[in-house]
Amino acid sequence: MRRILIFSLVYYPRYIGGAEVAVKEITDRISDADIQFDMITLRKHASAFERIGNVNVYRVGMPWFGTNSHSSKLFPLSKILFIPLAALKAISLHRKQKYDSVWPIMASYGGFAAVLFRMMYPGVPMVLTVQEGDNFERRQGAFRPFFKKIFTSATRIQVISQYLAEWARSFGATAPIEVIPNGVDCEKFTQPITIIRKGEIRTAAGFSETDVVLVTASRLVHKNAVDTIIAALALLPQNYKLLILGTGVDEQALRNQVQSLKLESRVVFKGFISHDLLPEYLHASDIFIRPSRTEGLGNSFLEAMAAGIPVIATPVGGIPDFLTDGQTGLFCEVDNPQSVAQKVEKLTKDTESREYIITNARTMVQQKYDWDAVAGKMKNVLITH
Repeated sequence: MRRILIFSLVYYPRYIGGAEVAVKEITDRISDADIQFDMITLRKHASAFERIGNVNVYRVGMPWFGTNSHSSKLFPLSKILFIPLAALKAISLHRKQKYDSVWPIMASYGGFAAVLFRMMYPGVPMVLTVQEGDNFERRQGAFRPFFKKIFTSATRIQVISQYLAEWARSFGATAPIEVIPNGVDCEKFTQPITIIRKGEIRTAAGFSETDVVLVTASRLVHKNAVDTIIAALALLPQNYKLLILGTGVDEQALRNQVQSLKLESRVVFKGFISHDLLPEYLHASDIFIRPSRTEGLGNSFLEAMAAGIPVIATPVGGIPDFLTDGQTGLFCEVDNPQSVAQKVEKLTKDTESREYIITNARTMVQQKYDWDAVAGKMKNVLITH
């Protein structure tokens, strides 16, 4: 049995993005008899230790209390402090149980912590997972040498798209690079919901049976371009509605945009939706949209495809790895609400094209992006150095 230590800035149960979903889906599918996983993550609102799935989760830093505003002010400082605290915790754990390798998730805070740990234990291999979809500009200028150190320290690198493979090489990566995309729980997302349940979800959101429901599921941050979807909605007929799933730092700005465009009756901010409930909301919607400004891969697109709703996206980052225009989805232009509105109308009016795209996309996801296959490939990466 091998022992692997994961570094991840955030993790379940409260903070879940594509990277966190990937770690849990992969580790849940790898037997304890093959690999024992430990993780160091930021404490925030959770306990100092708990077991989640097949991972022993150790949290460092002080727990946060108080209002959301108070927490948001603490987060930047906590992220910086995570680096030395995680490295120290890793050293302490390694002295007790000797890890065969470390596995930082993303070339960011977890990556820095892993580099510090390996300064003490250079003989421990480092498998770096690159899942980044934004903040590329922060890794330039004066900070570039520090971020470059993460890539040059890795003994093996796994990326989720060809785009990120090239990005890793541009930062000096010389270790073997494996392109292994994130996956989808096909059984969960393809399972249909009843007409009654679909009606309940739409009614609760204030949508009627005849409304065309556009949905986006993402962090409400600049790179995901929810503001472009809202602007596009203003160009569409009144029966087109928008369901926004997720939270983020841009939420208030987006609410202000909705108000300024007088779209309050057509836009619903649903907030955080657990990953287990996400399939229901996708099945209750008609079109998935995320006109990303940057994107490492974009698991939400694949999940929407598995759920059987057509996808509109931009040809940026790793999206072209799985989306072929007119075949498995439609491309719109970046920062162009008119382009988004045109693609929405095409999917609404051209039923034949819509069904063709849905069928192709779902088949592709089932064949290429199932989590069982992804976990098998990641297991080989984690145990081979």
